[in-house]
Amino acid sequence: MGLDKKLWPLTKRFKGVKPPRFATVFEALINGIACQQLSLSVGIQLLNRIAEAFGLGISVNGVPAYAFPRPQDLARLTPEDFRKLGLNRQKARAIIELSIAVVKDRLHLESLEGLNDEQVVERLCELRGVGRWTAEYVLLRGLGRLHIFPGDDVGARNQLQRWLRLRKPLDYQGVRRVLAPWQSHAGLIYFHLLMNRLDEKGYLK
Repeated sequence: MGLDKKLWPLTKRFKGVKPPRFATVFEALINGIACQQLSLSVGIQLLNRIAEAFGLGISVNGVPAYAFPRPQDLARLTPEDFRKLGLNRQKARAIIELSIAVVKDRLHLESLEGLNDEQVVERLCELRGVGRWTAEYVLLRGLGRLHIFPGDDVGARNQLQRWLRLRKPLDYQGVRRVLAPWQSHAGLIYFHLLMNRLDEKGYLK
C-alpha cells in the first residue's frame, strides 16, 4: 500500500502511456548499445544523428524525416563512420558486427521471442558490446515484456529511490526487492520514470 501511495503521482501523471515497442529487435538492440553509459539527452541526440546519417529519408510537407537504419545500411560502414557521430570505437564495432551477422543470416533476433527472460539475456550477452542492462532493455523495448525493469540503469535507480523516498541507494537486487509488489508492471514504472526525466528536460513540450 505504501508503495502505491508513493508511485501514484507518477503513474497518474502518465496514465495510459505504455512503453512503445521498437519495430524490430534489431532496432532495440542498436538503441541499447548506442545509449550505454550516456545521459538520456546525449543518447537521444546520438540516435538522431545515426538515423539522419544512415537511415532512409523522406520529406513531409518540407520537413525531413528519417527511418531507423536497416542492418544492411549499417553493415557496410566502418568504425570511423560512427566515430564522426560521437560513438566510441567499441560501440561502433559492436553495431557493425551485429549488423553483418543479421545481414549474413547468422543471427536471428526475432527468434528470441520464443525464449524466456533468462535465455534471452544469456543469448544477447554473448554478443560484443552487450551486457545485462542492454539485454534487459531489449526485453522491455524490443520484446514488449512489461515486467522488466533494467536494474543496471543507474539513472532509473536513482529516480526510483527518489520517488520511493528511500534513504539508501538501490543496487540491482534492491530494485527487484522494492518492486516485488508491482513486479508484473515493473517495466511500466521504468518507462514512467523515463517519461518524467524527458519531461524535466523539456522533451515533452
